[in-house]
Amino acid sequence: MGTAAIVGGGIGGLAVAAALVRRGWDVRVYEQAPGFTEVGAGISMWANALSALDAIGVGDEVRAAGAHPGRGGFRDRRGRWLARGAGAADELVMLHRADLLAILRAAVPAECLVAGRRVEDPRVTGGRAVVEGTPVDLLVGADGLRSRVRQVFWPDAAAPRYAGYTAWRFVLPHAGVPRFDGSETWGGGLVFGAFPMGRGMSTDHIYCYAAARSPEDARVPDELTELRRRFAGWPDPIPALLAAADPAAVLRHDLGYLPDLPSFTAGPVALVGDAAHAMTPNLGQGACQALEDAVTLAALVDEPDGLARYDALRRPRAQAIARRSRQVAAMAHLSWGPAAALRNLAVRLTPDSAARRQLQSVAGWRAPSPG
Repeated sequence: MGTAAIVGGGIGGLAVAAALVRRGWDVRVYEQAPGFTEVGAGISMWANALSALDAIGVGDEVRAAGAHPGRGGFRDRRGRWLARGAGAADELVMLHRADLLAILRAAVPAECLVAGRRVEDPRVTGGRAVVEGTPVDLLVGADGLRSRVRQVFWPDAAAPRYAGYTAWRFVLPHAGVPRFDGSETWGGGLVFGAFPMGRGMSTDHIYCYAAARSPEDARVPDELTELRRRFAGWPDPIPALLAAADPAAVLRHDLGYLPDLPSFTAGPVALVGDAAHAMTPNLGQGACQALEDAVTLAALVDEPDGLARYDALRRPRAQAIARRSRQVAAMAHLSWGPAAALRNLAVRLTPDSAARRQLQSVAGWRAPSPG
C-alpha cells in the first residue's frame, strides 16, 4: 500500500483514485476547477470500459444510468444503411458524461478530493514524487491533452496537434422527436451521429454529435444555426433533431490528438487518459482507454516493476487505437465523391464476421484480475 497524488479530477483521474482506494492506498486528487463536475454531452461505454468499471465496483451503476442503443450502424448521405451493428458489442451503454463523473466521484472518499487547486511544481526527489510539498509514492498525470505533468516530466515530448476537424455535441429530450435507430451518417466530408442516451435515471434523451473539417478556432456566434446550415436536407431524423435542439446546449470543440510518447512512465510518475494518448473520438474510445489505464495501473502498481509493466501493457494498445481512430476519421470525412463511393461500397461489402473481429480487437479487452 502506498500514497498517491493524482493531478486531474476527470474520468481518468477519478477512476485511478477509486481503483487505488480499493487497494488500500492513500490518495489525493487535485482538480484545478472549483468542483469535480463535467459539462460535456454524451459518452459511449463499450464492453472494455464496462469491464474496467466493474473492477472499480461501479459497473452496474453505470449500466443503470445509461441507455443501450441497440444495433446502431452507419448510413450514407441519403439515409441508406451502409452497415448495421454486427453483433454490436457484447455491451454498449450511452450516458451523460456528468453522470459518469458523478458515479466515479462517489466512489472516492470526499477527504481524498481537493478542488480549486492547480498543481504548479511537481517534482521527483530521492525516488519519490513531491506534490504540494508532500512526498508520495506515485504521481499520476490525469490532466488532459495539455497536461502540466507531461510538460514537466516529458519536456521533449511532441506538443498536441490539431486533428483538422471540429466537433459539435448536444443533448436533447426525446419528447417530440419520432423514435429512430441510432446511427452515424456520412456525406460530403461531414458526419452526424444520434443515439439514445441515459440522463440521470432517465433513458429518454438523445445524444447528438457532428463533425467537419475546419480551420482551427473557426467558431461562429450561433453554432446551432451553423449546424442547421451544414446539415440542411440531410435524412431523418437529423432535421427534427436540429429543429428541437436548444442553442445554449450546443458545444463546439476543435479535436486534437497527442503524438506517440516514448513511455507512459518516468520514475514514480505515470500518465493516464488524454495526458498519455489523447485521440480523436471516432472509435468512441477516449474515456474507455482512460478507464483501462486506471485499473491496469492500480492492479500493477504494488509490484516491484509495476510501472514498467503498466507502460509495456498500456502504451502499445492505446497508441494503436489512437492511430486507428485517426484513420477512421480520415475515412469518415472523405469529401471527394468517387473516394466516398468506394468507401461506402467497402463498408457495405464487409462481412459481419470481419466487423465483429474488428470490434473485438478494441472492445474485447478485460480488466486484469485483482492481485
